[in-house]
Amino acid sequence: MNIESSKVASLPSRFGTFMIQTFKEGDKEHLVIFKQPLLDVPIVRVHSECLTGDAIGSLKCDCRDQLEFALDEIEKSGGMVIYLRQEGRDIGLLNKVNAYALQDKGLDTVEANHQLGFGADERTYDVVEYILDYFGIKKIKLLTNNPKKIESLKGVEIVKRLPIVVPSNKYNENYLKVKKAKMGHLY
Repeated sequence: MNIESSKVASLPSRFGTFMIQTFKEGDKEHLVIFKQPLLDVPIVRVHSECLTGDAIGSLKCDCRDQLEFALDEIEKSGGMVIYLRQEGRDIGLLNKVNAYALQDKGLDTVEANHQLGFGADERTYDVVEYILDYFGIKKIKLLTNNPKKIESLKGVEIVKRLPIVVPSNKYNENYLKVKKAKMGHLY
């Protein structure tokens, strides 16, 4: 795996002051947001980019709520957020907006991805293992509701899964039900 890393820099934010470092994997630049010192078994959130949710505050998903939950938790308890550049479950922004248009016509998130020729979730997590190894992390408490993340991380021991509990709204209720029913998401 050919990955470049940046230097470490500080990032004061409305959630607290963190350290950040980027890891470049091909054309994707992932960001690690962490509190020092890192504990022997840190809390880790693997978060995939969601421009519409994270930056714009879309109510169609729970991505921004999950990211903010994770940043609050990392500020209080230490650990890291690994922010992966895998927009739209790694189908890209253009296809994600096309999936949104299909959802506007009544398809759910999984059906829309399938209609566009993609699987329900195209993401991979190999770079996460590289990043954790880079930081010397062998055991983690994984902050997730997604069983695919748990199954995909082979090079690290997940000693505990910590759920992310955020409220739903009228725009994302069905989306959350579909994630649970069709993708096995836990709560």
